[in-house]
Amino acid sequence: MDDLYREVIIDRYQNPRFSGTLDPHTHSYEDDNPVCGDHIRIDLRVDDKDIVTEAKFTGEGCSISQASADLLMEKITGMPVADVRGLAKQDILDLLGIELGPVRLKCALLSLKVLKGGVYGLDEVMSLDELAES
Repeated sequence: MDDLYREVIIDRYQNPRFSGTLDPHTHSYEDDNPVCGDHIRIDLRVDDKDIVTEAKFTGEGCSISQASADLLMEKITGMPVADVRGLAKQDILDLLGIELGPVRLKCALLSLKVLKGGVYGLDEVMSLDELAES
């Protein structure tokens, strides 16, 4: 089963479905993982009913960080912002479907950190260490 998930990760890394920017956007945030240098920016369009209607990301980094961002954008499209705010580490792990060590876990969680930065604002953003421990 791990091989299937690894194939999904490689495919999403090489052929992302939600890569790009949104202009205009209603929410945007970017950050990086200082441990490895991965970088992600997420742009969202949220409608007047507080539903994510479009989500895009840009970035550079390893296959885990970029694939998790792409899978996360797919998951949140159509979701209420309140539900997006409730996403947690386990949601990312479920999307990826493989076991990750501590360093790779932070790569995977970067997209969640950036997403939460966009929907909450800078003051509410957890560090990657806090997300990994949650």
